[in-house]
Amino acid sequence: MQDRMLQFFEYAHLPPHLQEISKPFGELAKQIYDTLPSNPERTAGLRKLLEAKDCIVRAKLYKEPEKETQA
Repeated sequence: MQDRMLQFFEYAHLPPHLQEISKPFGELAKQIYDTLPSNPERTAGLRKLLEAKDCIVRAKLYKEPEKETQA
């Protein structure tokens, strides 16, 4: 059975500019799943990796707020 967390690391459905950001996280998550035993620490590590991936994707999408001009 595959770890349920891995579903959140899928990236094929994303537009190309977000796939390139998400793909390394998905690959690392799969490597962690494949090489480490199932235990609470692996789950915690995958959860933190997911949090990091989400932050990095948001960093890619981030737009600086427009400055208000004064009249």
